[in-house]
Amino acid sequence: MNIYDTANRLASEIKASEEYANYKMAREVINLRPDLKDEISKFEQLRYDVQINQMQTGKAEEEKIKQMQDIYTKIIEIDEIKKYFDAELKFNVLLADVNKIIGDAIKDLV
Repeated sequence: MNIYDTANRLASEIKASEEYANYKMAREVINLRPDLKDEISKFEQLRYDVQINQMQTGKAEEEKIKQMQDIYTKIIEIDEIKKYFDAELKFNVLLADVNKIIGDAIKDLV
């Protein structure tokens, strides 16, 4: 068996997974609601800014973290957004698990 065949089969299995289907459906719901998409975008931009600042300075900017937490607390109460974040998390866990398995298989080389 060719490694590329295996990779293509893995890609197909990921696309056929429940995690993929749920995340795709949750994204489609959000994309149909520009107001919700905007709320998520604002939160994700702030989260990105906090992470970049923390990496650059080595410390957390408390005011921005509090702002990020406040936004998250507000938007997570919206059912569609909660489902989106839950589905995104489960899909990301799936991908991380697959990456870990591959990484463990080649760890003697890196």
